[in-house]
Formats: sequence, structure tokens, C-alpha cells
Amino acid sequence: MITEQAPGKLYIAGEYAVLEQDCPAILVAVNQFIRVSITKTKSSTGLIHSKQYSQDSIHWVRHGAEMVIDNRDNPFEYILAAISFTERFCLEKHIEMQVYDLYINSDLDSADGKKYGLGSSAAVTVATVKAILRFYNVPFSNELVYKLSAISHYSVQGNGSAGDIAASVYGGWLAYQTFDKSWLKQELAHKSLSEVVDEAWPGLKIQLLTPPTGMNLMIGWSQKPASTSRLVDETNANKEALNGKYREFIRLSRKCVLKMIVGFERNDIDLIKKQIRENRKLLQHFAVINQIAIEIPRLSKLINIAESFGGAAKTSGAGNGDCGIVITDEQTNIAALEEEWRQNGIMPLDFHVHSVKLAR
Repeated sequence: MITEQAPGKLYIAGEYAVLEQDCPAILVAVNQFIRVSITKTKSSTGLIHSKQYSQDSIHWVRHGAEMVIDNRDNPFEYILAAISFTERFCLEKHIEMQVYDLYINSDLDSADGKKYGLGSSAAVTVATVKAILRFYNVPFSNELVYKLSAISHYSVQGNGSAGDIAASVYGGWLAYQTFDKSWLKQELAHKSLSEVVDEAWPGLKIQLLTPPTGMNLMIGWSQKPASTSRLVDETNANKEALNGKYREFIRLSRKCVLKMIVGFERNDIDLIKKQIRENRKLLQHFAVINQIAIEIPRLSKLINIAESFGGAAKTSGAGNGDCGIVITDEQTNIAALEEEWRQNGIMPLDFHVHSVKLAR
């Protein structure tokens, strides 16, 4: 049996703006994983099994009189897309297809099945791509896994930056800029998959970062799950109406994250903390102009408690639930901070940054 794993992720800064070209975000991979095991089936029928995903809910919306199922929160959609595109790539390499069983196991949800917001759909996509490539003995690089995973994930989600894919593939701390999605769509329509993954993707930038000495990442969970896809849908729908306000948000977010990257390069925790606070303000304003809830009261409480202990804190990802992140230094009383979180219904998550070894 072959087993591959992919870590979950958290956004540190640059959310929402990262959907646009030339707008960086900073992410981190955490040591919670989705593992995909694959073995040749003993019969003519293959199996895809996951203990965690067997009870998943189905979301739907009304388009006029029609009931439309929203599959973007269904992990099996991402697994099937990853299988489809990876096998298509293998077929182009003239590899004979086989029947196999897939077993999925996840750390990315709480014990009672609630999502932490660690990018489970991205992680399961990445782990599935890696497992199938290994099953067919196809040599792979991180770049190949990223590109096959990004194509697979985007085919289901239809929005997003694929930053969570990059974090699950490359691990550690990284700065990320998304690719030109219109270009990719055109290339996939007119070229083989092998040709597309061999090309340089316009706009794509993935830069590994080294955190400053003494810097610590804390994670608090609001215990309220959120849906990134639907929040991104809402803000995408508002882009044209907001026009100048949206462009100003993009400009200021880019400026903020670029300064934060300099903080990593200069080993400057104070500069990173300053930009975390600036990014929080930008997201608060973005929520107001879009009339969406990003920093819900539980997350505001998480942030304010962290700030009272000298940490620099903000929401992580789309917001409206899930996690908040805190950048601290060696002066922070972490134990006292976590205790105050607990007293206010916020669960500290004892997760750590996970660095990924280079793919073979």
C-alpha cells in the first residue's frame, strides 16, 4: 500500500486580495494532515473510502425554481477531480490504467467533525495527486504536484487563488501570488495537459520564507466553521460595483504584504507584527464595503485578548469563523494568553509549522 500526505494551511496575510494578479499573500503549512492510501484492488471494482467524509452535508441554492447542488464543500468532488486530471496526465504518458482502492484519513477537522478551516479540500487534492502519481510510478516534482492539484481544485471550486494548494505542496512559510486563470483556461482548451503543466504559468510566484528568530505563531479556533467559497462568491459579485474602493484595497493589501515579506528577509518581528495589524484594518474595511462578516465577535475577542498580551493578531483566511492567528515574540506570556482564550470560548490549537521535504 502506498500512502501520501499533505498538510493543512493557514493564511497569515493578504486574504481576498490574493485572488487578483500580482497581489501576494503569506501562508503557512501546519502539522495536521490528510493522508491518502492507495492499493491495487483485489476485484474488478475500486473503492474510495473516508471515515470522516461519509456523513458530509450537501449545500444547495435556488436559481429561480431550480434547486442547484453546491458541491464545492464536498471533499469527494475534489478527490474525483484529482483522480481525473492525474490519470489524464498519466494516459498522455502512455501508462496503462488500473483499478485501485483509495482510503482517506484526515486530521483537519475537530473530534466532533467540525472544520478548523485548514484547507481540507486543497490538502485532499494534493495528497490524492501524489498518491496516484506514485501508484503509477511517475516521477514528480513539487511543481508538477502543484499544477495538477491547482487545475483539479479549480475545476471544482471555480474561484480561489490556489494559495492553499501551494502551502500543502511546498510547506513551511511562503509568499504566494496566483496565476492568470484566463490564460490557464485557454491553454487547457487548446493543449494537452502535459504541455500545460510543462509551461511557465503567467503571474505564478511561490517563495519560501524563513521566519525571524524568536517569532512564534499562535492559532486560536473560534469553534464556528465558515465557507470560503460562498464568501469569495459574494465579494467577486461586488467587484464592479465597488470599482475604485476595490482597487484601493488591492493596492494597499499588496503594499502591506510586500512590507511583511521584507520583515521576513530582515529578521524583523516588529515589522511583521506592524503589518499584521495593518492587514487586519484593511480586512475590516473590506468587510464594511462588501457588507460581509469577516471578523465576527468571537474572532474580535480572540484578537483583542492576543493584543492585550503584546501579540499581533488578525483573522485567517476568509473569516466569518474558523481561526485567528497571532504573531508573538519571546516576551509574550503564551500560557496566560491561552488561558484567557479558553475562558472566552476560544480554543487554542497546538499546531506547528510543517516543512515539506522536496518531492522526488
